[in-house]
Amino acid sequence: MGDVAKDLTAGTVGGAAQLIVGHPFDTIKVKLQSQPVPPPGQAPKYSGAIDAVKQTLAAEGPRGLYKGMGAPLATVAAFNAVLFTVRGQMEALLRSSPGTPLTVGQQVVCGAGAGVAVSFLACPTELIKCRLIFESNSNRTKSSLATTGPAVPPAPGGGAAAVAVAVKYGGPMDVARHVLRSEGGARGLFKGLLPTFAREVPGNAAMFGVYEGLKQYLAGGQDTSSLGRGSLILAGGLAGASFWGSVYPTDVVKSVLQVDDYKNPKYSGSVDAFRKILKSEGVKGLYKGFGPAMARSIPANAACFLAYEVTRSSLG
Repeated sequence: MGDVAKDLTAGTVGGAAQLIVGHPFDTIKVKLQSQPVPPPGQAPKYSGAIDAVKQTLAAEGPRGLYKGMGAPLATVAAFNAVLFTVRGQMEALLRSSPGTPLTVGQQVVCGAGAGVAVSFLACPTELIKCRLIFESNSNRTKSSLATTGPAVPPAPGGGAAAVAVAVKYGGPMDVARHVLRSEGGARGLFKGLLPTFAREVPGNAAMFGVYEGLKQYLAGGQDTSSLGRGSLILAGGLAGASFWGSVYPTDVVKSVLQVDDYKNPKYSGSVDAFRKILKSEGVKGLYKGFGPAMARSIPANAACFLAYEVTRSSLG
């Protein structure tokens, strides 16, 4: 149980570091993924990642970049504790004897197993986060139309016309309550579970495999205990990039499904979403927000793995 406690603690610290560093990038990624396809002849809401950052800061200030952080912050301990603990327990099962380093292939298997476990936590958490960010996108669009459209008649009694857009959700818990009440109960919170599996299982397999492979390469062998922090940062950053580089289209499908209207859905499922995105936007549509995701993955995962390794080694 000592190893389990160490993985739980170190995974929690690593996840907190990852979230703090990476959430602003994740916000921009979801904004780009969830923006609607513009009518023919019109420009999209955001011309790119930099434009999305500028518009978010102008409309909401720096806090807008941390929109939807409450849900992942509330579950970051559980998510990363499960990820690193399941991986650690699978390592123990695959070792021929205590303390024996695993091969890269064995680390791939451990990462895939950990990906299965964390999918059940990632799906509802990200549904809440995506709904909050998508709502911010929708409200900005409506506010823009209200401002630039035809003049609105004065309100009865001579007051100013009401052009403010009502906020649908009051925060993460309000999203969860709405989904539970109006979208099929607990099942509604797991909308997008299939593409979440398709992201987490191969993504974590690639990430942990690349991480171990790079550590062994930098150490010149399977014993990586003497690696310095710079090497851990490099291995962690590139491992994170391998996650998104290998599974990004599944994340786009997940995001559009999770923000799809429950009563009048645009997509009937993951395959339908994939086909419609490909038909309307081409391959490029499956990589919306890819730049921010990759920009996030390197520093965020570098921080995560470094915090995990340092915390775990300090626990003895």
